[in-house]
Amino acid sequence: MTRLSGYLLPTERQPPADAEAVSHKLMVRAGLIRQMGAGMWTWLPAGWRVHARVVQIAREEIDAIGGQEMLMPVLQPAEPWRKTGRLDIEALFKLTDRKGSELVLAMTHEEAVTFHAAQLIRSYRDLPKILYHFQVKERDEPRPRAGVLRTREFIMKDSYTFDRDQAGLEERYQLHVGAYDRIMERTGLRFYRVQSDVGMMGGLGAHEYMAPCAAGEDQIALAGDYAANLEVARADPRVRESGGVHTIDGHELSIEPAIEVGNIFMLGTRYSEPLGARYLDEHGDEQLVWMGSYGLGPARVVAAAVEQFSDEHGISWPKALAPFAVHLVVIGGEGSPERIAAERLYDALLAGAIEVLYDDREAHPGEKFADAELLGCPLRVTVGRRALESGEAEVQLRRGRKQAPGLPLDGEPEALARAVHELWQSVP
Repeated sequence: MTRLSGYLLPTERQPPADAEAVSHKLMVRAGLIRQMGAGMWTWLPAGWRVHARVVQIAREEIDAIGGQEMLMPVLQPAEPWRKTGRLDIEALFKLTDRKGSELVLAMTHEEAVTFHAAQLIRSYRDLPKILYHFQVKERDEPRPRAGVLRTREFIMKDSYTFDRDQAGLEERYQLHVGAYDRIMERTGLRFYRVQSDVGMMGGLGAHEYMAPCAAGEDQIALAGDYAANLEVARADPRVRESGGVHTIDGHELSIEPAIEVGNIFMLGTRYSEPLGARYLDEHGDEQLVWMGSYGLGPARVVAAAVEQFSDEHGISWPKALAPFAVHLVVIGGEGSPERIAAERLYDALLAGAIEVLYDDREAHPGEKFADAELLGCPLRVTVGRRALESGEAEVQLRRGRKQAPGLPLDGEPEALARAVHELWQSVP
């Protein structure tokens, strides 16, 4: 159902009273998300389409480096977490079932995947492996804020690599660096890959993928080819401070706020040792499996895109993430010539496999245009009196609100689809 008269898109003129981040304000106003409780958000149909775009891009890139998709449970026994020393993490939800068994709601899945690896990986012939899933995570976030940026429940793409030794881990890590770079490039985000601390994950080293924007809670230090989390930069012995100015190798560091959208870790044997993930090498000797962990938050990518690509009128999606390619607006009542022409155009676009949201509501033109700009689909096509007089539907590019060549109302469906596809090539 892509007729707006029947589509669940509850746009709002005013943002929530507690909203500070641009993404929080616009995602609620555009009808993409709604809050159920503190840190608990529902993705409405248009918002879920955007989220799914990010998921599919990530899936394609992880598949391309040999990833195998699976699904692990959110509800887990507490014992593996106790063995790794992470059961006492304050943000971890803990509970007991009716029999008194200790359980957790997973905030990440290292324990679960290593539990399986310990049972299923026996020989060096079973390695290497890349396993991944898209799964809900639960976090007892003390201060949920900024819409979907800091929540208590969210979906994460987490992949895990299993290798015979450190050299193999480093090879799989570099495969993920390439995959993550491509994911970021395909989403259209401006991003930095920065050195980061391993934190509660542990291991040998880590990088974060950061999307610069004013709403970001993290800070990154930049200078030439150098990019690091601010805490890492401060601990770097090469960083010098003089008169309040920080430099590295003679280059002044600039500090930018950013949203962390992904992180990757070289875990080494941090989890395989306590959970018994071992294999027999070619000599029959028992060895520990070397692991890596790689997370990506689709919701954070969506919010970062809103932060980076919006204006005073609403969202302006990169075309890879837009909920629909075309927002078709008709200015004319039921049975009018304008409505008849718009219906033909709508059918032609659908026949050309073009994703279109058709505003067929009996609403004022100003309301329709405001909603189209708020939602931010890359192309807006309008059929009204002027279109009938000229024989062409009006086309506007959402980014920059620029006019584009019109679409002939009497064109053949195939020609109309080609014309839209050509316009699509000019969309950023």
